[in-house]
Amino acid sequence: MQFGLFGGAKVGAMAADAGMSVDSLGLQHFVDYVMHAERCGFSHIFMVEHHFTGAEQVSSSLALLTYLAARTERIRLGTAVIVLPWHNPALLAEMVAVLDMLSQGRFDFGIGKGYKKVEFDAFCLPFAEASDRFEECFAFLRKAWTSEGRFSWDGRFHQYHDIQVEPSPWQKPHPPFWMAANSAESIRRAARENVNLLLDQVSTIDGIIERLEIYREEKTRLGIPYDPAQVAVTRALRLVSGEDERQAALAFYAEALDRNGVLKFGTAEGEEGKRIYMASDAPLFGTEEQICAQLERLQAGGIETVLMVDVTGSHDTLDVFGDRIIPRFA
Repeated sequence: MQFGLFGGAKVGAMAADAGMSVDSLGLQHFVDYVMHAERCGFSHIFMVEHHFTGAEQVSSSLALLTYLAARTERIRLGTAVIVLPWHNPALLAEMVAVLDMLSQGRFDFGIGKGYKKVEFDAFCLPFAEASDRFEECFAFLRKAWTSEGRFSWDGRFHQYHDIQVEPSPWQKPHPPFWMAANSAESIRRAARENVNLLLDQVSTIDGIIERLEIYREEKTRLGIPYDPAQVAVTRALRLVSGEDERQAALAFYAEALDRNGVLKFGTAEGEEGKRIYMASDAPLFGTEEQICAQLERLQAGGIETVLMVDVTGSHDTLDVFGDRIIPRFA
């Protein structure tokens, strides 16, 4: 079983006040945190992309990952996700290739179409075009990295004449794509496209295992080889010493998830969504033994990669997890 991190960084005064989340680490603190995670045995860091939040979030995940490529040696560097409709496909293909080269093939390219209408509105992009823009950019990226020589592109949203994307990525034919998927159809689509699967942090363990089975069965039906390393699930992590501490931490985190629109991927939003999440087995909030029991259930269901949203953002949590939990699943 492999364990990675999921999140991002914030800077400035608001980072100091935001508290319990890896998303609230200052920029240099975040870099130090990822370097320490690598030393503790964590295998991945996946970074989010959001814009115009007003929370001093570092939104340029590719730039920060490029810097991390120079400061780390083994940890894989991923996006979860780059929202393709917001980007110029040719420029994105070039930036990703440079990052993949500098990291010597440690980049994982998580992509998505976006889910926050307010961000599309801020970019002056119609939210109704999200799917079509995603599909065009995704198709362009594959063509750019697999074409031999120069090519032209006449799309609905982007046109290019006689171009060649340089440099070529380190990984051939390109870095592995990861897609966040929740519905059965979107999971089957990921299997048909033979891209890796990112599963959410709010679904129950049984729900996660059901989604993995859909992905695996669709690949088997199509004769596409299945590798457990192609699936990762995100979970919030908080080591606590007692139930009172656990409930307080859960309430704080559930509020943050609801405020950021994440609970809509579960069964409900608002107070009902928060109540369901706090009572579920999705968050890894508990003692070391409680957390290991949940991880064992995920492992028994076929999950081999878990990405942690460490809600303390502390080196102490990384140390405990690396010293006492990771070895139990080695």
